[in-house]
Parts: sequence; structure tokens; C-alpha cells
Amino acid sequence: MRHVLGVVAGIILPPLIALGLMYGVTEVNVSFHNFVVSWAGLALIVLCGALVAVLASSRVSPIGSLLGGIGFTVLGVLPFIEVMSGPIVPDSLMTGWLRNGYLTLGLTGAFLLLGVVLLVSSAFPSRWRSRRPPTVPPGYGAAASHESPGYGSPGYGSQQSGPQGYGSSQGYGSSSSYGPPSSYGQVPDDTTRPMHRD
Repeated sequence: MRHVLGVVAGIILPPLIALGLMYGVTEVNVSFHNFVVSWAGLALIVLCGALVAVLASSRVSPIGSLLGGIGFTVLGVLPFIEVMSGPIVPDSLMTGWLRNGYLTLGLTGAFLLLGVVLLVSSAFPSRWRSRRPPTVPPGYGAAASHESPGYGSPGYGSQQSGPQGYGSSQGYGSSSSYGPPSSYGQVPDDTTRPMHRD
């Protein structure tokens, strides 16, 4: 399912990013020539940058960034081929702001840069691995319930260690008729006081 969503993202997002960048760059260039700032064009460029980050994110399947990287690489190489061999893309398909944005981003290497970034981000092997949670081996943590209680635990010394009548049913060291009293090992409060002599 993750790779299916990656295919959908790789088909839908790259054309939207390319169109948004071409329009946004054209608007910014025209506004700069008129000595104004096109905030709509800048916002569109920022939005396209965020979409590129989504494609390159590790949360998205690398198929999306792979398809987008191939598309942007082709767009980045075509303008240089047109310079050497003549026009490849008919002018009837790209007119006005679309043609201006395509040439600006293509000849400056912006499309090629985006294509390389997306291709490299899809080349990491960790992105192709499934993100399953680590499985805990069966019985892990259950062995502690079968072990005898350790020293100092509430159950230590509570079992009978001898026949009935010897000591106490609560075990050695408990408050019973056999064994030291419960205050065994405790230092009386007045041991450090000086002895009073008449």
C-alpha cells in the first residue's frame, strides 16, 4: 500500500510542482522588472518547495521521488539539447508564461537540480525497506513470572523451609517464636549516649 501511494504521488505531484514553479518564477521575474514584489509568485514557489520536500521525505515511498526525479531530470536536460540541436518541444505546447518559466528553470539548471535531488533521495536502501514494528520474541518477559522471588521481595522467606511446628509458617527471620525478633540488627537510640553514673 505504501508503494501504491508512492506511485500516485510520483505521478501527480511532479507535474503540479513543475507548473507551479514555472508560473511562480515568471510572475516574480515580471514583478521585478516592474519594481514590485509578486507575493503570490513567491508563495507559489515556497509551496512547490514544500511539495518537493514531501516527495523526498522518508515517509513517502521512494517510487514517488524516483518518478519525480526522472521527470525533472528530463525537463532539465531538454533546454540544453534544444540549444545544441534546435527546438524539441513545439512552441504551440508552451506559450506565454509557461514557455518563459520552462526556459528560465531549464537553462539555469533548476529543473536538473531538483531531478538529481529526488533521484539521490530515492537511492537510499533504507527507504525501500518495509517499516514494520520490531517483533518481540514469544515468551519475552514471561520468564520473570516463573522465577522465584529474589532477596528483599515480598515473597522471599514466606514459604515453609521445614516441617510443621519448626519455626514459623512464614519462614526464617519473620516475626515468630523462633528466630531473632523483628528489631534484630537495629541499633537502639541510646547506645551513643554516655552512661550515667551516680
